[in-house]
Amino acid sequence: MSLSYESSGVNYEQLDAFKRACQRAARTTAGELTAHGYAEPASTRGESAYLMEAEDHFLAHVEEGLGTKNLVADAVLAQQGKNFYREISLDTVATIVNDLITCGALPVSVAMHAAVGESEWFADTARMEALVAGWAEGCRQAGAVWGGGETPTLRGLVEPHAIVLAGSAVGRIAPKSLRITGEVRDGDAIIFLASSGVQTNGLSLCRLIAEQLPQGYATPIGHSDPRNFGEALLAPSVIYVAFVRECQRRGLKLNYVSHVTGHGWRKLMRLAEPFVYEITEPREPLPLFRFLEEAGPISRREMYATFNQGIGFAAYVDAAVADAVVAAAESTGYTAWRAGTVRKEGNRKAVVIPSLDLEFDGSTLQVR
Repeated sequence: MSLSYESSGVNYEQLDAFKRACQRAARTTAGELTAHGYAEPASTRGESAYLMEAEDHFLAHVEEGLGTKNLVADAVLAQQGKNFYREISLDTVATIVNDLITCGALPVSVAMHAAVGESEWFADTARMEALVAGWAEGCRQAGAVWGGGETPTLRGLVEPHAIVLAGSAVGRIAPKSLRITGEVRDGDAIIFLASSGVQTNGLSLCRLIAEQLPQGYATPIGHSDPRNFGEALLAPSVIYVAFVRECQRRGLKLNYVSHVTGHGWRKLMRLAEPFVYEITEPREPLPLFRFLEEAGPISRREMYATFNQGIGFAAYVDAAVADAVVAAAESTGYTAWRAGTVRKEGNRKAVVIPSLDLEFDGSTLQVR
């Protein structure tokens, strides 16, 4: 019997229902911005970053969490003696700032939230220092200051030997014309930017698979990749800030972008307006994803519905500038390519991958 993300305890239908309830209640507080000289712009709710509009700029705010990836780092440290907490810290910064840039904001300040079950967690000097170094490096990669944070000890809420990593970021869009608003049109090109691996999503399912393997995280993943399962899972996430910054510098308009995280490739249709996103150049998944599919086993459909499958970020641009956008990405160190086309087919909303015989319709993504 094949595994699913829900079998690992994650039910997106329940999570998304809570998110939609929060959005409805949050809208009732928008008037409080007036006293601060800001207003809530149209169509910011349900996007990855929340925007506040002033006369000559936007402020953007994001709160994000790492999830359970640090439990993989704990297991690998205990089993193999390898410290991946620098990478775990980079992951946390990445998941925050990659959401922030989806509206066109560049990060200004990033704050850490590190909750532990017992303050003794910080007594492991090597682990603690790796965590600190990784956070600072993540901020440098994002071009943002590390602005502060919070380190609560939550006995009874957090396991004694665990840490819950999360954080927030503030960014700015100036001039306001740099805002990414979702002006997608029929015929737009879809540009993919590669990921480093699972990055920060699907780890609950990965941990479930590790429990089934005789060697656990020490299992070689094969497929011409010399790493073991734990090492491959703990590859640090890619931070995509430099891509957005470079496109802005070159005057290349990004009609919309998507941080491909939870919900896998279904996230490609996050935009509220209905379009069909046809992916004609999906490329072969990384060895880690082929290993996961076999080891689960996990169905091909579930793989693309849960994991990024090697795609961390997607941009939708006018076809005339597609090559220039790919060049901008490559010039800043990313692997990027033209992967497909946006189609307008009435009210149909779907992600279609013809070569894999896969289709996800709009009902499979209900984030707003």
